[in-house]
Amino acid sequence: MSTDDLQKLRQKIDAVDDQMMRLLIERAALVQQVGDVKAQSQAPVFRPEREAAILSRMVAANTSALPEQTITAIWLEIISGCRALERVMRIAYLGPAGTYSEQAVRALFGHRVDLVPCVTLEEAAREAEAGSVDCAVLPVENSTEGTVGRTLDILLKT
Repeated sequence: MSTDDLQKLRQKIDAVDDQMMRLLIERAALVQQVGDVKAQSQAPVFRPEREAAILSRMVAANTSALPEQTITAIWLEIISGCRALERVMRIAYLGPAGTYSEQAVRALFGHRVDLVPCVTLEEAAREAEAGSVDCAVLPVENSTEGTVGRTLDILLKT
């Protein structure tokens, strides 16, 4: 392949990137309209079943060499960024930053959320119960304790 051929391929990639950007802008505008409708009807911003359906549909539509994990990661971040146009969610988790709990939050909600690290499981649950966060991500099991009984106790009380 010559340098000229490589340059032509890169130009095609740039054109596809530009088209994708235009489509993201269009998607963002539509999401803002959806957000307006949700606000009028007091519907929740976060609809986990809707987001799961989008991810499943995109994975099923993939006919490229890109692995399912890549498609899921790309679409999770698109969804997360667009959801934040409606409202940035606040998510409590057992901190500090960099823990498996934070990774779980990112895997569930993407990167366009505000993280609220908590010192204890109880604190995270209290934040959610008080409404100062949208939800709390609590471990059901971990590598050191297995099933986290305290989490189950907290869930029974909230």
